Amino acid sequence: MAGNISLLDCTLRDGGYVNDWTFGNGKMMSIFNRLNESGVEVIEIGFLDERQPRNINRTIQPDTEGMSAAFPKISGKNSMVVAMIDYGTCGIDKIQPKKETLIDGIRVIFKKENMHKAISFGKEIMEKGYELFLNMVSITSYEEKDVIEFSEAVNKIQPFAISLVDTYGLMHKENMLHYFDLLDKYLDKKISIGYHSHNNFQLAYSNTIEMLGLKTERNLIVDGTLYGMGKSAGNAPTELLAMYMNENCGKEYKICQILEAIDSDILPIYKKHYWGYGILFYISSKNDCHPTFVEYLLNKKTLSIKDVDAILNKISPDRKLKFDKEYIENLYREHLLDSGGDSVHVDALSNELKGKSVLLIGPGTSVQNEREMIKAYISEKKPVVIGVNVIPDGIDIDYVFIRNPKRYGQMLPKMRPGLKVIATSNVTPIKEPFDYVIRYEKLMNEEDKMWDNTLVIILNILKMLNVRSISLAGFDGFKEDLRSNYVDKSFDLYSDFAYLSALNVALTEKIKEYRKDIDVKFITRSLYEGL
Repeated sequence: MAGNISLLDCTLRDGGYVNDWTFGNGKMMSIFNRLNESGVEVIEIGFLDERQPRNINRTIQPDTEGMSAAFPKISGKNSMVVAMIDYGTCGIDKIQPKKETLIDGIRVIFKKENMHKAISFGKEIMEKGYELFLNMVSITSYEEKDVIEFSEAVNKIQPFAISLVDTYGLMHKENMLHYFDLLDKYLDKKISIGYHSHNNFQLAYSNTIEMLGLKTERNLIVDGTLYGMGKSAGNAPTELLAMYMNENCGKEYKICQILEAIDSDILPIYKKHYWGYGILFYISSKNDCHPTFVEYLLNKKTLSIKDVDAILNKISPDRKLKFDKEYIENLYREHLLDSGGDSVHVDALSNELKGKSVLLIGPGTSVQNEREMIKAYISEKKPVVIGVNVIPDGIDIDYVFIRNPKRYGQMLPKMRPGLKVIATSNVTPIKEPFDYVIRYEKLMNEEDKMWDNTLVIILNILKMLNVRSISLAGFDGFKEDLRSNYVDKSFDLYSDFAYLSALNVALTEKIKEYRKDIDVKFITRSLYEGL
């Protein structure tokens, strides 16, 4: 068993990523007082960030004076009170001497490249009387030599504690123990070691109790949050850690106080702002990368999880933990270009459509509302009918065009013998091969910002096939009531109407460009005509 073991609750700080640190002053006081009564040794009450205005309803304040003002009614302190600074966001001039505040200690988080600057800043904090915690963000980015270098520098200033921070929940037990062993070997024995975990792999709790069971004389500090509240997949739950430590570490935390805080103050937030394990965080951790990479690719609404995983696997190791939009967009393009396909299909499809007019049917609600008019148009004009990522009910189509793997899966029950499939090369067939596969390289225009829009892609294909008369039905444009945009309510929808509104304008202009070379007309109402 370790030396002295402490439980640090950081709900008011790390939990703030969920609700923008806007707990409301009543909840802030309630959470603090419940934790203080529970016997938790350390309570972290928020961020110090000079870029933020003072607001007593938030747990992120510009200075120590503002933080003290936000917690005016603390009824006796049983716990050590700490605040956190992300190195570079709060100057030393914003920190009062310890005796003038309710704060006992300050935790400084920093990235590896700022290690020595953060240690120097921490020394200044210690000179103001505070207990200093130095938290190694993204510990998995540290090599052994970095940990040794850090330890040697830290030993010179003797902080209260340092913490391993598994920012993206990447570590399994073996990784965590390896980093602990390095620090335990090179750090002065008087310096406590802490562990701050995230739950991307559902290992936050198990890794933490693994640390609690280590045979070491060193003092340990483990972090948790109420109900696991925190960014991404969340944190190790304080209530679970407290229960385990009561049963196995000789602690006597009052679990009833912790449960009251969860019931009264945390569950109402959880109902509005979900946190916890999810596919986004699993995929990001599986690929040891920043979760924003996953979020960016999933927001395309066109990629399967398999494709997202394949793209993430191509990220260079030195770029995985810093999101770069241009970089991931280029990998996305490369992935589509690397997909299979046969150029022979282009010639065969061109011969089938030669000299014919085409009707494209999209997924908009006008297909349902104006179905009889569309059927009459087909009966009179006899066009080749192509469903675009959709097989419409009650309308016979000759082809279905698929460029979205998710839509492909939804359409499988509607596939019928004789219906020919045109697919882009990023879609993988389940049983029989597709009739026609078009490689993305034939459609890619590096200067076209809308190169991966489905309507743009099919129009580019038809233009390439020398089709000169195209009618459109069911391409309604995007309305603010998102659920009214599609016939099939199960479609995965963009939720950002500002983006969709801009897309309406961009597609309107795009249609005007096509009309310079192709006869393009709408037979159902569309916002692309009226903007």
